Parts: sequence; structure tokens; C-alpha cells
Amino acid sequence: MGKTKEQKQEMLADIKQNLSESQLTLVIDYQGLSVAEITDLRRRLIPTGSVCSVTKNTLMGIAVKEDSNWQPMEQLLAGSNAFLFLKDDIGGAIKAYQDFQKATKKTEFKGGVMEGRVLTQDQVKAIADLPSKEELIAQIAGSINSIASKLAGTLNAVPTQLATGINEVPATVSRVLKAVSEKEQQGE
Repeated sequence: MGKTKEQKQEMLADIKQNLSESQLTLVIDYQGLSVAEITDLRRRLIPTGSVCSVTKNTLMGIAVKEDSNWQPMEQLLAGSNAFLFLKDDIGGAIKAYQDFQKATKKTEFKGGVMEGRVLTQDQVKAIADLPSKEELIAQIAGSINSIASKLAGTLNAVPTQLATGINEVPATVSRVLKAVSEKEQQGE
């Protein structure tokens, strides 16, 4: 028995909600996967804040038709598709899918859509290779700490060099006076 109009409207609202929360959506051919394998993929994506949804292409087509960010997905809507809505940890979600794909060898990557553009598998892999948000924050914090340490070292060196310079002044004045005195004695 088919779904009622209300059920379809509810499903469409869910799809639109997932799209609005997503930064990147991947389209994969899930043909040949068992329910247990789809469940495994969903479990792998949970820690990354991502969602896997098996949705009819017609419903997805209706959902993306009005949104220019997701319209390019229309060209990927053929066959048995599952959609991975990547929300928070994009790199982690892509890696989770790649690990799943290696383990099952049953899915086929069709493409990804991000900011109104269709992405190839190589482009999606390049995104996965980028450092995570936490890694970038750690790198920035390390750089700031390094700058502060160097600045503190430089500021500590200034008084020492100034003191050394001040200590040299009397000795230099003394040598100059002695030289002038010797010159006057020779000139007499």
C-alpha cells in the first residue's frame, strides 16, 4: 500500500529540514545493501552529526527543485539512492562513509552537492583530507602561543641589553677621557 499524501508531505518536510541543516550532501547507490548494512552506515555517521536517508528520487527532486544550493542534485537522481546529509563534522562523516565502503564494497559513490555545485569523488576526498575544526583551532592556538612566547623572550631581552649598554657608558667615557688626556700630553 502506498503512502498517504500527509505522510509524503511529512517526509518532504524531513528532507527539506535535513537539507537546510547540511553543509554537504552525498548521493550513493545503495543497491545490494542489506538492512543491517544500512543500519551500520547510519551508526557510523551518528558521531559526526550526519544522517543517512533512503528516499525516493521523486521526493528528493521536489525538495531540491526550489533551492538553488541543492538543485544540481537533480542530475544525480536516478537508480537506488541513499543520501548522506553531512552537517557538523564533514571530514569525519566522509571518512566514516569511506571506511564503510571499503568494508562492504557494495556502494557506489554518485556525487556530492555543496553550495550549488556537484562534487566528484576526488573533490569530496580532498574535503575529507582537510583538518577538522578542532585540529585547526589547536593549530591556531599553538601559533598564538608561539608568538606570545617569542614576544615575551624579546621583551625580556630588552632590559638586559639596555642594562649592558648603560654599564658600558662609564667605561667608554673613561676610555675617551684617557685618550684625550694622552693626546694633550703628547701635544705639549
